[in-house]
Amino acid sequence: MSWRPQYRSSKFRNVYGKVANREHCFDGVPITKNVHDNHFCAVNARFLAIVTESAGGGSFLVIPLEQTGRIEPNYPKVCGHQGHVLDIKWNPFIDNIIASCSEDTSVRIWEIPEGGLKRNMTVALLELHGHSRRVGLVEWHPTTNNILLSAGYDYKVLIWNLDVGEPVKMIDCHSDVILCMSFNTDGSLLTTTCKDKKLRVIEPRSGRVLQEANCKNHRVNRVVYLGNMKRLLTTGVSRWNTRQIALWDQEDLSMPLIEEEIDGLSGLLFPFYDADTHMLYLAGKGDGNIRYYEVSTEKPYLSYLMEFRSPAPQKGLGVMPKHGLDVSACEVFRFYKLVTLKGLIEPISMIVPRRSDSYQEDIYPMTPGTEPALTPDEWLGGINRDPVLMSLKEGYKKSSKVVFKAPIREKKSIVVNGIDLLENVPPRTENELLRMFFRQQDEIRRLKEELIQKDIRLRQLQLELNNLRNSSKNC
Repeated sequence: MSWRPQYRSSKFRNVYGKVANREHCFDGVPITKNVHDNHFCAVNARFLAIVTESAGGGSFLVIPLEQTGRIEPNYPKVCGHQGHVLDIKWNPFIDNIIASCSEDTSVRIWEIPEGGLKRNMTVALLELHGHSRRVGLVEWHPTTNNILLSAGYDYKVLIWNLDVGEPVKMIDCHSDVILCMSFNTDGSLLTTTCKDKKLRVIEPRSGRVLQEANCKNHRVNRVVYLGNMKRLLTTGVSRWNTRQIALWDQEDLSMPLIEEEIDGLSGLLFPFYDADTHMLYLAGKGDGNIRYYEVSTEKPYLSYLMEFRSPAPQKGLGVMPKHGLDVSACEVFRFYKLVTLKGLIEPISMIVPRRSDSYQEDIYPMTPGTEPALTPDEWLGGINRDPVLMSLKEGYKKSSKVVFKAPIREKKSIVVNGIDLLENVPPRTENELLRMFFRQQDEIRRLKEELIQKDIRLRQLQLELNNLRNSSKNC
């Protein structure tokens, strides 16, 4: 019996990465040097947002996608946070609404005007205060409009209903910093990774932990749901400090289905999953490579396809939603790579080579669109619904009808010893403390000068009064 190698037929085995020409990149961007393990980049069909380096407080750029080339140093920024911005995410249903979180313990919702920013934006559409320490992660619900999750360094996950501008649920089951959050397809389950080396599957509305894995041999960093397969994929570090991935059954986390070592590099591995093509992408922070696999429900579960290689190290990656891809070029995925050393944002298109110019239905199935399936009250009431699907055949032209309306909230006050604590929020970061100190010094100097002027004026009035008295006596 002769031995024959096992070849697996796949329409994605020849997928290749294509870097955009220099004129289609974004150059001169002061990308943040913050070492927080996030992407610092968010992209949708209209805008690209990048967290930038700034002195005092935090800021990020919002650039229309068609405005490629060199970005001016004085380009307008979103700069309302008092601490470094740690995460940004676009609303999946409204193209010009973006959420940001920061070291100043706040989450803010911003509305970007048509055509992008013309001047610095400092006032947020909505400010959300509920965490006692800095906020490291934000995540929008995949099927419900105006539901946002935030994870802070106070080990809590807050669920915000933006229709009322208040937290409606708190998940308090973590004993250390939350590293990553991921929803399943219909948003009924949330999975988290944590510094306490545990992987959890949580029912978000009740906060109940359904499954928990104690990952001692595979220290988890990042997690992603694999569509409707009821599988989780985690990236982390093995006991020998090699980068590793593991595949889990969401209903049984007692043991991973498979574990596979990737390499011996030290950078964090970011996983990205495309539910339409069942392709998994692994990108390492600090290196320029992107590996990609095809995922199946049967063994061996993960089939290695190819690797995109680049000499320029990446700090983070933004991912274009499906409705923003170029279907005429058979583009199935697009990254926006942050190259800090060059101040460059580089689009990388993953393309399936096809000879025909016609629409390729086999690689573009119906995909989640820009219409929400549920309202916040429906989801909070226990209803689950799959995403509203759309076709990419005619190209993406339809604009979402969803409009964000900021809630009108009555001003609350918490008075202690005659001081309104909500009006006079204490400083939370060192930079904020220094700014407040210098502001108070300027205020004290101004008040002293005002007091001197009033003292001089008082003396002048006293002299005038004495003169009037003397003149009346002489008369």
